[in-house]
Amino acid sequence: MSGRLLIVDAMSTNRIVLRVKLLAAKYDVEAVASCEAADAAIARRMPDLILINLFDGTDDSLAFCARVRRAAATRNIPIISVGGQDTSAARFSALDAGADDVLPRPICDTLLMARVRNLLRRGNRARELDMRSETLRMMGLDDAAGPRIAPACVTLLSDSGIAIASIGGMLQSGLRQRIRTMGIDGVLSDHGQPVSPDVFVIDARSHCDAGDDLFRLLADLRTRDTTRHAAQLILLPANDLRTAALVLDLGADDVILGAFEGDELCHRTRALVAHKLHRDRLMDQVNTGLAAAMTDPLTGLFNRRYALAHLHRIAEQACESGCNYALMVADIDHFKSVNDTYGHSVGDRVLMGVGACLRDSFRPDDLVARIGGEEFLIVMPRTSVEDATVAAQRLREMIGAKPFDANGDRPALHVTISVGIAAGSAAMPTGGTLDALFDRADVALYRAKAEGRNAVAVDLSAA
Repeated sequence: MSGRLLIVDAMSTNRIVLRVKLLAAKYDVEAVASCEAADAAIARRMPDLILINLFDGTDDSLAFCARVRRAAATRNIPIISVGGQDTSAARFSALDAGADDVLPRPICDTLLMARVRNLLRRGNRARELDMRSETLRMMGLDDAAGPRIAPACVTLLSDSGIAIASIGGMLQSGLRQRIRTMGIDGVLSDHGQPVSPDVFVIDARSHCDAGDDLFRLLADLRTRDTTRHAAQLILLPANDLRTAALVLDLGADDVILGAFEGDELCHRTRALVAHKLHRDRLMDQVNTGLAAAMTDPLTGLFNRRYALAHLHRIAEQACESGCNYALMVADIDHFKSVNDTYGHSVGDRVLMGVGACLRDSFRPDDLVARIGGEEFLIVMPRTSVEDATVAAQRLREMIGAKPFDANGDRPALHVTISVGIAAGSAAMPTGGTLDALFDRADVALYRAKAEGRNAVAVDLSAA
């Protein structure tokens, strides 16, 4: 998983060692010695994740975390606190300052990489949903729904009566609400759950010693309609670093290794509840009633109205983050002859099939829209022209190989697409310049058509 990481640590040895480890994992890493330098680095280029030493003896790092969490442009950047004592009180101090997780030294490389991957996934999802929500607001379609008033549903899973009493008491006291408790094995047979849980706190310190049972449990919870969106906080023995790394890669949201106090447990649970409810609200906003105003009813892709507004937001974000983006215009070749020869019902089927290929071929935060009869728009944030060309060629080959039902006894129908690509620069102002970017992609598309169709062409100014 690619990503831009920022290391903030006053000790040069710590910076060098951590940077070397992350560079070896193929991340784009910048390391700075002070919070002032970190502010400047963020202003130059927005990182996807920050690793910071919050235990360097100064208050600057705590104030820095607070600034990151307050600013709209940076509030979704995950923060890992590295260093400090491996105690529940020390971990709570870092979490309370704004960190998403704490990794005391010496840092386990396997756990470090798993947590980085885990938080990058969370950050990407949060940025994508926030961007879509902001686009809806700009379009005047934000329903302005407030936060849910009902208390969160927190379920504690444990096979130990002592642990249920102890952990359940901590959660009930700290969260000031009733906690649902049940055995680990019982959750999979509890088909009559009255409410879908928001968070599972899973005590795996004595259960699932071999790990396999725990992995199956987590995978099973992710496949069930009532539990797949619930956040997962896993409690593990202090030295079970391998299992901690594996459950994070399997999709668990957080892990506590070893002993913990109520403050830390409740802080982590509240944070997961907040992430879950925020994500639910944004997903509801995008995927329910508001979707009708911004989607094409035939293909289910975004429509032209939404696409233009969202493209403007992507261009603004590129200016803020310093990252380029790529814009593609794709057109089905000889589509009029499909309608004339086979009828509009087959033509609609082709449009739906091409739309499905487009939807399945790009990342969640890429913009995919139908902007005309047989014309589609794809915008890929944080993407070079070279990478976009590879993606376009892959898409062209996929659609060319896909058979479409032509009705009756006719043989399967095959269609091709042509794609024009233009580069959006981080230095490019928004507004009228986006029209010029569209025009450049259209010129590239016309060149692909003129060169025989079933082709990909790149805007000559970006080549």
